[in-house]
Amino acid sequence: MSKGLIIYKSKYGGTKKYVDILKKELNCDICEVRDGKKAALDTYGWIVFAGGIYAGGIAGLSFLRKNCKVIRDVKSAILCVGASPFDQKALEEIKAHNLKGELSGIPVFYGRGIWDESRMSWKDRTLCKMLQKAVAKKDSDACEPWMRELLSAAGQIHDWTDRKYILPLLEYLR
Repeated sequence: MSKGLIIYKSKYGGTKKYVDILKKELNCDICEVRDGKKAALDTYGWIVFAGGIYAGGIAGLSFLRKNCKVIRDVKSAILCVGASPFDQKALEEIKAHNLKGELSGIPVFYGRGIWDESRMSWKDRTLCKMLQKAVAKKDSDACEPWMRELLSAAGQIHDWTDRKYILPLLEYLR
């Protein structure tokens, strides 16, 4: 297996935990998005971009967009990390929202991350509280699984990171 690179952006630690697991399992290089310009991207056999999901967007994805021509011939994948339980429909929406044009064919994998309001920025915490209030007004029968999880996570700390979530990504890379 050729040498790989994981480029990541982690705001609250969930993405970084997955990156550390992948680094250990795959013996690859890692770098944060802010240091990605220094990496010779086209010299790697594969590249994974990893970032958290915030308001439907994947953190740091702009780096991948700017460099998609450089890595066009490199095996690539995206690992997005969120607080919601895995849901194929939600993942398809994330793909449709984020992966347009040259990024549309890149495989996307999902890992469940961390929920800790005390570590969230004021903006993220405020957005989550607003969303929780809106969801709380819904009839519970009309709530999707992620909505129920959002309500049950309020005020608690959860770390859902688990190697099982990245098994499909490991299989894809090997």
